[in-house]
Amino acid sequence: MSPTPAKPGGAPVPSRRIVLRGAFTAAVATGTAGALLPLLDRERTAGARPAPGPGRAGSGSPAEQFAEMYRGREIRATATSAVPAGATDDARPAIAAEPVTEIRIDGRPLHVMRRADGTYLSDVRHYESYPTLLETARAAVDELGDARLAPPAAHHM
Repeated sequence: MSPTPAKPGGAPVPSRRIVLRGAFTAAVATGTAGALLPLLDRERTAGARPAPGPGRAGSGSPAEQFAEMYRGREIRATATSAVPAGATDDARPAIAAEPVTEIRIDGRPLHVMRRADGTYLSDVRHYESYPTLLETARAAVDELGDARLAPPAAHHM
């Protein structure tokens, strides 16, 4: 008796282990493709957006800018996109431009960070995030009260 049974045509029948291994591999590949498809589709639609122009952020939305008096404090902010210097005009829409944000309260800079989900947090209120720069700046003013922001520290090497 041979170790692998043969079909009537003489070709060996694959073992149960080989069939299950193939089915498992196909299931893993299908699951991985299903999980990655939304990410790849988002990159493709992001690449089809128009190139950023003046006064526009890298995502195609207008740059966030404002200047206002809030509780006796002057708040100014801008959010623009910086495209890497080596990028050609053809590659600009495909490059994810890094947002550059700046908030000043009474002329002093407030350090703001953008989170992965698109919200912002500041050094003054770093345990809570806000959907816009304006809300982030107002929350910092609320937290500061009568205090002023410290001047930025000089970086030394």
